[in-house]
Amino acid sequence: MTTGSFVTIDYIVFFIYIAIIIFIGLWVSRSKDKERTSQDYFLASKSLTWWAIGASLIAANISAEQMIGMSGSGFAIGLGIASYEWMAAITLILVGKFFLPIFIEKKIYTMPQFLEQRYDGRVRTAMAAFWLLVYVFVNLTSVLYLGALAMNTIMGVPMMWGIIGLAAFAAIYSIYGGLKSVAWTDVIQVVVLIGGGLITAWLALSAVADGDGPLKGFSLLLEKAPEKFDMILSKDHPSYKELPGIGVILGGMWIANISYWGFNQYIIQRGLAAKNIKEAQRGVLFAGYLKLIIPLIVVIPGIAAFVLTSGDPSAINPPDEAYPWLLHNFVPAGIKGLAFAALTAAIVSSLASMLNSTSTIFTMDIFKNYINKDSSEKTLVRVGRLTSLAALVIAVLTARPLLGGLDQAFQYIQEFTGFVTPGVCAIFLMGFFWKKTSANAALWSAILTIPLSFLFKLAWPTLPFIDRMGLVFILIVIIAVLISLIDNKQKNDAKAVDLHKGLFYTDHKFNISAIGILIITAVLYILFW
Repeated sequence: MTTGSFVTIDYIVFFIYIAIIIFIGLWVSRSKDKERTSQDYFLASKSLTWWAIGASLIAANISAEQMIGMSGSGFAIGLGIASYEWMAAITLILVGKFFLPIFIEKKIYTMPQFLEQRYDGRVRTAMAAFWLLVYVFVNLTSVLYLGALAMNTIMGVPMMWGIIGLAAFAAIYSIYGGLKSVAWTDVIQVVVLIGGGLITAWLALSAVADGDGPLKGFSLLLEKAPEKFDMILSKDHPSYKELPGIGVILGGMWIANISYWGFNQYIIQRGLAAKNIKEAQRGVLFAGYLKLIIPLIVVIPGIAAFVLTSGDPSAINPPDEAYPWLLHNFVPAGIKGLAFAALTAAIVSSLASMLNSTSTIFTMDIFKNYINKDSSEKTLVRVGRLTSLAALVIAVLTARPLLGGLDQAFQYIQEFTGFVTPGVCAIFLMGFFWKKTSANAALWSAILTIPLSFLFKLAWPTLPFIDRMGLVFILIVIIAVLISLIDNKQKNDAKAVDLHKGLFYTDHKFNISAIGILIITAVLYILFW
């Protein structure tokens, strides 16, 4: 079995994959002799089916921060990091049942647009600015940096050229074709992502078992590194600050998951582009089932790398090099090209999704709202493309300065997005379910979320950031309640959401599928408690 650097067959497999994705992306977005509208570009003509939605959600979500960053956390921490994935599966049930029906009924393009309908233009603009900053300087930069790190480790590509190459690949089809190109190429990408990821996991486990197969390899992981299979970490665990024991499943991680899956533009945008509410709901449940198997692809390889290095945490330093190290040393020629294509699929699909959503927010919430309210459909599409290009250029220039030197980028991403998520959750959840919530309360929630998070970080540096998110969320809710009671006193807010009968109805297929996710998740936690 030949391992090590790329050989000719690896390059052939890899570049065939690139050519296929670019061809499909450009082909599905062809104009068919009609001018493309903003709905065509930003919402894929509202044509997505459940399987396209589910696949696209996973492709948008699973990126370098999971494939590289989560494997690094698997190497350093263990299976506990899988809580982000398994709790997300439950969160997607809530999104399909309670959030999507409201968003789709409102006929919106963006999350900030909903905030103006529920509150006012100040809240819309504040949150649009927050999201644009987070997407460009946290999400896009981290995906580019971690992807380039993998290319550097596996192929020897210089970091800057790797960043530029990944950016160019995502730009070629996504900037021209919009969400339709992104979503339909995601269907191919998620097959490659999961297939290639499973092959890598299989080979890594087989290497642990010295060729006796993945099941034997997995049993050896349990035997040689039992401490890596604790889902609930004890207070004396060195990584307790990242995953604070029972607080993970009872506290702030729910804030992170609900904010990401429920109110994140590049996630919810797929549901908004569905043919109808049933397709949207079934799509998020499909994604929920896929989330249950993602730790096998992104966490178990990291634990395998730990065992293969005889439990020496300094053998792979920083930990984020664990996944590239496995590809380099244990994946044979030919398969290496496919495995790296899977990693690239994760990176590029997420880049394309983030670019499209960044351009959607800027175009619909900033440009159309403040710069040119009478924009033609052609102008909106052109501005969307230019915004994507500008965001990508900024991310390319800032990726290495912002993330270079971090040893677990996944934790960096979670912590710094966690400065915003408590306010996001408070604004949306209270806007949905408490009719007295006022626009002033929502605005102060947006204003206070980052300062309060920083204040807690400075005043209580030993507090795990997951717990901090939960405490800041509770504090913001209390503040928002007090402001709303002052504003609205005994009456409901004039823009309150109408939670009419039948809004949250789901059919038996949805309900049975949701129960299945709950049972599987419970069994997983019981097994690895």
